[in-house]
Amino acid sequence: MNTVASTRLFGGSGSAAIEPAQRTAARIAGFLYVIQMAVAVFGESFVRGRLIVRGDPAKTAVNILVSERLFRLSIVGDLFVYTGVIVLIWSFYVMVRPVNRNLALLAVFFRLVENAVLSVATVNSLVMLRLVRGGGYLEVFPAAQREALASLAIATQGLGMSIGFIFLGLGSAVFAWVLLESRYVPRFIAAWGIFSSLLLSVGTLVILVFPAVGAAIGIAYMGPLGLYEVGLGLWLLVKGIQPRAVPA
Repeated sequence: MNTVASTRLFGGSGSAAIEPAQRTAARIAGFLYVIQMAVAVFGESFVRGRLIVRGDPAKTAVNILVSERLFRLSIVGDLFVYTGVIVLIWSFYVMVRPVNRNLALLAVFFRLVENAVLSVATVNSLVMLRLVRGGGYLEVFPAAQREALASLAIATQGLGMSIGFIFLGLGSAVFAWVLLESRYVPRFIAAWGIFSSLLLSVGTLVILVFPAVGAAIGIAYMGPLGLYEVGLGLWLLVKGIQPRAVPA
């Protein structure tokens, strides 16, 4: 395929100029990468990680009831992250659209599907809270059954997040590819983004087929993408994006 045909197919523009809107979008993307990561880590590690005791539904129910406000705050934090991701998707699209509009749109679609799946999955946290609190029509279920159903709800949320992570990785990989093509940031950052994003998608698929792999490696396969997002976010905040060279 020649260069002209490739440009028509994938939407590459070949333009080197950076518009003010792109620079602003890059700063917004950088800020959101950092802040949404911080909020997500707070909700997962410092709230749910401490309240949810794997394999002990009764203890989990007691923890959530004692710290109900904190658990609700983690749910609001998740919604904040999903809202921030939508703005992040928009800002990243504005930043790289002049480079390759078609691939940028593909990345947007992947990430929007991810966000929709994760938003729906979060409903399970509210279901879990309702079950551990009991009352009303739920009183027909013994406490032990409600606690077991609450554990099922949180496990269902985890499965939903796994599905969302597949689309997250695909969308992030495509955005990173366009970023590599743009030369707006150092190539090693974009290349790491492609690798870490695909690792998330492929790793999640492997764990869905072979659950024992997930038990063995935990969330280690997610770490490279987290490093990429924080690193890219800080780069965009501090350095912004630089004009790329146009081949002669």
